[in-house]
Amino acid sequence: MAEQSFTDDEYEFLRHARFGELPPAVRPDERVALTETDPGRDQPEPEDPVRWNVQG
Repeated sequence: MAEQSFTDDEYEFLRHARFGELPPAVRPDERVALTETDPGRDQPEPEDPVRWNVQG
């Protein structure tokens, strides 16, 4: 059986049917600065060494 290919207009309709309309774009004056947080730690806190002592 031959594979059916959609036109760009049909793909556009299918995207709209699945996802709906995009929200309005954020205006530059509504944007906020990104604040980075501290990186995650892979070691326990010094006062709690047993916390990460997992035995399986």
